[in-house]
Amino acid sequence: MRYEILGPVRIAQGHDFLSIKARKIEAVLAVLLIRVDTIVSIDQLVAEIWGTDPPRRATACLHVYISQLRKWLAGSTCTVAPVVTRQPGYLLRLGADELDVDTFVDLSRQGRKLAAADRHPEAVTAFESALALCRGPILADLPHGPIVEGFATWLREAELECTEMLMDAYLTLGRHRELVGRLGRLTVEHPLREIFYRQHMLALYRSERQAEALGVYRNARATLRDELGLEPGVALRELQRAILVHDDRLSLVSCA
Repeated sequence: MRYEILGPVRIAQGHDFLSIKARKIEAVLAVLLIRVDTIVSIDQLVAEIWGTDPPRRATACLHVYISQLRKWLAGSTCTVAPVVTRQPGYLLRLGADELDVDTFVDLSRQGRKLAAADRHPEAVTAFESALALCRGPILADLPHGPIVEGFATWLREAELECTEMLMDAYLTLGRHRELVGRLGRLTVEHPLREIFYRQHMLALYRSERQAEALGVYRNARATLRDELGLEPGVALRELQRAILVHDDRLSLVSCA
């Protein structure tokens, strides 16, 4: 069985997917999965579900949600419900089951190691497999208390970092022409992330589109100055200068 929280919460059994329809019970499950194998206090769960204005009987309601969650897990997926009481709250034991977040992290690390070892085709496979686990809005439609919001923030950064490494691996493999459009979209969606500008410039330059590559630099510079009052970083400035002089080091060395 696999728990999935890289998108709407669901449980996978083979080719079947199960979801909880009750929003607050789903929120309890999401928080316990984010902190899997770690105790989450009653106060933390109350804050995740109701924020700073919980109802008077919030603790009693939470006990009901936990009971219903245990019954749902036991009846739908498990012989023994994995949610256990541990003072001062509750804990979800993963046991032999899987969690998609763990798989994402493992694949990202594997891709990084493969890229460092110049095994770029295998690195691409690992990065693509990691990103394929991200299914859309993170924990869509759930309340975003401190635990959920912290997780969502971490995951957005981890997904972007994985995307950056994938783009670098593609560029190393000579797939610059197919990346131009994708990197253009990434610079629009993440206008303060300089690495996507750098990758976009390099993809354009290697596609014999030098003027457009320099145009990306001008756009990056204007955006960073307008938004942050900053000049582009060293890597972006050096790439612009290298493009202007047709530095041989920008040429593709290997398509291994």
